Amino acid sequence: MFGISFSQLVAPTSPLISSSRCFSRNKLVVKMTAVTNVKHEKLIESVVVKPPVHPTYDLKAVIQLALSEDAGDKGDVTCLATIPTEMEVEAYFLAKDDGIVAGIALAEMIFSEVDPTLKVEWFRKDGDNVVRGLKFGKVHGRAHSIVVAERVVLNFMQRMSGIATLTKAMANAAHPACILETRKTAPALRLVDKWAVLIGGGQNHRMGLFDMVMIKDNHISIAGGVSNALKSVDVYLKKNNLQMGVEVETRTFEEIHEVLNYASENETSLSRIMLDNMVVPQPDGDIDVSMLKQAVELINGEFETEASGNVTLETVHKIGQTGVTYISSGALTHSVKALDISLKIDTELALEVGRRTKRA
Repeated sequence: MFGISFSQLVAPTSPLISSSRCFSRNKLVVKMTAVTNVKHEKLIESVVVKPPVHPTYDLKAVIQLALSEDAGDKGDVTCLATIPTEMEVEAYFLAKDDGIVAGIALAEMIFSEVDPTLKVEWFRKDGDNVVRGLKFGKVHGRAHSIVVAERVVLNFMQRMSGIATLTKAMANAAHPACILETRKTAPALRLVDKWAVLIGGGQNHRMGLFDMVMIKDNHISIAGGVSNALKSVDVYLKKNNLQMGVEVETRTFEEIHEVLNYASENETSLSRIMLDNMVVPQPDGDIDVSMLKQAVELINGEFETEASGNVTLETVHKIGQTGVTYISSGALTHSVKALDISLKIDTELALEVGRRTKRA
């Protein structure tokens, strides 16, 4: 049995800035306790990938909101009508797709919120492969509590597992570049979506508007050019005694030259240059990365580089071979296909139905 309590979520006091190729920021720490059950030799401790840090995100409140929108003002009327209050059952997590499982640690938090007496055991951990038909975990306790928690648990796990599965595929294909997500996450699920990216083997981009300066096209237009925007940022950071990563978006070689010239003549906090839409789609479905490769060579390791635009599972390998440090993809979170997972008390019947519908 494994347990996580919300009081054990400890946030570091300050984020770290790293210039390593695949950097990792301090994450919100989830401490877990484990009790070995000798009856299950294949039982796996759910040692999780730690969620990313966020100064104001309240994960417990998100869980409570998800449970509340399901329960409404009357609770689960079907359970109340059909399930004896003290009846205990055992339900198994069943994978109905091949992929990477994610959300196991979050599932434990949800079960604990619904009923702290529920006992959860796992045979896989966050980030592991699962195959269709595999039983990879179980929960034992009051039937009413399990059924009430079921849909909320699965909604989170299916989305997170879908994100982790796509991230894993893209991260493998992108090597030696590192794959990043963006801020194109589901509203109110920012931390959860970015946690799933970490579980899938990706890296996190900035968490929000507060933890990194990103100078994009609109900022540049309003500021009157790349140099003006960079100068304003450097002045602001120095005036407010702030230390954080700074990234600037470039779309042309001229803008790259302007950035490099500014950096050669000024003390700057700039750490990364985004190379936006320098991957050019071709009529035959291929991509031309010559502009991106030339841009990387021009920067010559002076700053980290990030490729953005026209990034798909089909194109990411070719982009990763250009020497770019990072590749960012909004599709990791905004176009995710959920991984099909169910929680079943009668698993034999569930498998029979799954085989009939080719989903198990």
